[in-house]
Amino acid sequence: MELDIVALSRLQFAITALYHFLFVPLTLGLSILLAIMETVYVMTGRAIWRQMTKFWGTLFGINFAIGVATGIVMEFQFGMNWSYYSHYVGDIFGAPLAIEGLMAFFLEATFVGLFFFGWDKLSKVGHLAATWAVAAGSNFSALWILIANGWMQNPVGSAFNPQTMRMEVVDFYEVLFNPVAQAKFVHTVSAGYVTASIFVLGVSAWYALKGRHIEIAKRSMTVAASFGLASALSVVVLGDESGYLSGEHQKMKLAAIEAMWETEPAPAAFTVFGFPDTAARETHYAVRVPWVMGLIGTRSLTTEIPGIKELVDRAKINIRSGLLAYGALQQIRDAGSSTAVSQEVRDAFEANGADLGYALLLKRYVDDPRQATEEQIEKAAWDTVPSVPTLFWAFRIMVGLGVFFILLTATFFILSVRRKIDAYPFLLRVAVFAIPLPWIAAELGWVVAETGRQPWTIEGILPTAAAVSNLGVTSLLITIAGFVVIYTTLFIIEMGLMFKAIAKGPEPDIEPEAKLISPHIVPAE
Repeated sequence: MELDIVALSRLQFAITALYHFLFVPLTLGLSILLAIMETVYVMTGRAIWRQMTKFWGTLFGINFAIGVATGIVMEFQFGMNWSYYSHYVGDIFGAPLAIEGLMAFFLEATFVGLFFFGWDKLSKVGHLAATWAVAAGSNFSALWILIANGWMQNPVGSAFNPQTMRMEVVDFYEVLFNPVAQAKFVHTVSAGYVTASIFVLGVSAWYALKGRHIEIAKRSMTVAASFGLASALSVVVLGDESGYLSGEHQKMKLAAIEAMWETEPAPAAFTVFGFPDTAARETHYAVRVPWVMGLIGTRSLTTEIPGIKELVDRAKINIRSGLLAYGALQQIRDAGSSTAVSQEVRDAFEANGADLGYALLLKRYVDDPRQATEEQIEKAAWDTVPSVPTLFWAFRIMVGLGVFFILLTATFFILSVRRKIDAYPFLLRVAVFAIPLPWIAAELGWVVAETGRQPWTIEGILPTAAAVSNLGVTSLLITIAGFVVIYTTLFIIEMGLMFKAIAKGPEPDIEPEAKLISPHIVPAE
C-alpha cells in the first residue's frame, strides 16, 4: 500500500482492532464458562465448583478490564479518522453502537461488579443470576457491534438521500435481522467459546502436568472439552452459512478466498492448496476437491460461482451505471431541490443510484469521475479485487486450525467420559501448546472478513478511499506509533497479570456458612 492517509488510516484501525480482538474472544467464552461452573455449584452445593468459578473469574476480570480499555478507542476513531464515513452513514451505523453502549455495556459492567463483590452478599441463586447477566451482557455487546459490522458487509434497510447526501434508515427491522449480521454474530461468539475452552483446557492441563490443583484441573478440563467440542462444531456449521451468504452478497470476496480467477462450471471445486499469482492472474499448482465449493457457496450442484475476471467485467458495467447516477446527482445538487430538475434526471438517478458507489471508485484517479478514461475505468474495476493471496492463505490456515480444535476437544471429551482425562502427558502438553492457536484463528477470521470487503468501507456504496478524514501523514504516523506503544504495554501488563494469577492458582475458598463461630468456643471480649 502507498504511504497515504487512506493506507495509514486503515493501518491504524487494523492495529487497534487486532489488539482489541485479542481480548474479546476470551471475554465472550469465559463469561459462559463461568456461568456453567457456577450453575453446577448451585445445583450440587459442592464448594470446589465455587472455588473454580472464582479462580477463572479472576482471569476473566483481568481480560475484561484490558478489553474495555482497548475497545473505547476504536469508537472514537470513527469520528477522528473516518469523519466522512461517520457523516455519510452515521444515522444507521450510530444506532447499533449507541444501543451497545447503553444496554449491553452498562448491563455487563454493572453485573461484573456484583460478580466480584457479591459472593458473600447475595444468595446463591442471586449471584448465579448476576453471573448469567454478565454472560448475556458480553454477548449482547457482540451482537450490536456485529449488527453494525454486518450492515457494512450487506447494507440493507437503508437508502441514499440525494438532498442530504447521506444514507438513511428506511427499515430498522431489516438492519437488525440482516442475515449477514446474524451469521457473523453466531460465528464470532462461537469462535470466542472455542478460544475460552482451549484456554481453560490448556491452563488446566498445565496444572495436571505439574501435579497441582488436580481436582479443579480435571473438572475444568471436562467442562472445557465438552463446551469446546460443541462450540468448535458450531463454528464449522456457521462458517458454512457465512460462505453461503458471501456467495449471495459478496461474490468478489468468495472468489478471492478461492483464488478463482475464471468462472468454473457448476458445481465449482474447492481449492485445498495452491499459489495465487496476482500478476499472471492464475493459481499455480492448485489441488481441488470437486463439487465442494459449489455446495458451500450456492447450496446446489447446478449454480456456478463467478470468477474474479467475470466479476471485474461486471464492475465495469456498474461503474458506467454509477457515472449516470453521479451525473444526475450533480444536477440535483446544483438545482438545490429534486423538484427543480426534470423528471428525466430524477428517473436517471433512481435507475442507476444503486451503483453510485462504483463511480466514486474513480475518484482515486480523477477529481470528476465523469471525466474518467477507459483506462481509468479498467483500473477502478480491478480495484474491486481484494488481496487474493492474503485471503487465500488466511482462510485456509483458519480452517486448518478449526479442524485441529475439533480433534483436540473431541479427544479430551472422550477421555473425560472414560475418566482418563489426565492420563496421557503427551496430550496434556499438546493442550498447553495449543493455548495461543484460537487467537491466531480469530485474528485471521477478522482479516478475511475485513480485507475481503476492500475496497469498500460499505459494500458497493462507499469506497474506503472516500471515507477517511483529511489528516496529515505525520499525524497518522505519530498516532500509530503511540497506539502500538500503549497497546503493547497494556498487552504485556495483561500477560504479566495472567501469568501471575495462573502461577498462584486457585485460592482456598470458605463458604459463608463455614465461617460461623463454633458454639463450643466463646469469643474473647
